[in-house]
Amino acid sequence: MTEVAAALIWSGDKFMICQRPPHKARGLLWEFVGGKKETGETLEQTLIRECKEEIAVTVKVNDIFAELVHEYPDITIKLTLFNAEIAEGQPQKLEHVDIKWITVEEIDDYDFCPADEDILKMLKERK
Repeated sequence: MTEVAAALIWSGDKFMICQRPPHKARGLLWEFVGGKKETGETLEQTLIRECKEEIAVTVKVNDIFAELVHEYPDITIKLTLFNAEIAEGQPQKLEHVDIKWITVEEIDDYDFCPADEDILKMLKERK
């Protein structure tokens, strides 16, 4: 099982989503910024590193919003989604095709990675 850390970053009533590159698995689907944990890292360290690598920001990692396990045909992931905030920098598309800030009401306008579906339901239920 691959451990993945991701960030739920809010700006007012909108949260950040990122569109995966076309050449990667689940290409062009939307997701929360984050990535795979490397040996010796905590999940918080993973998230800080991934946010620097993918969107050029330093994040402050807060509490856990959700944890889940999802099986894709090619990989099984344990996803930990942290509430996080941008401490430094402006988001840039270093890795993703696009970055958007959307409201909970706009979730259905985007095609997300299947692992994120339960998290999106939780966001809708909290509204």
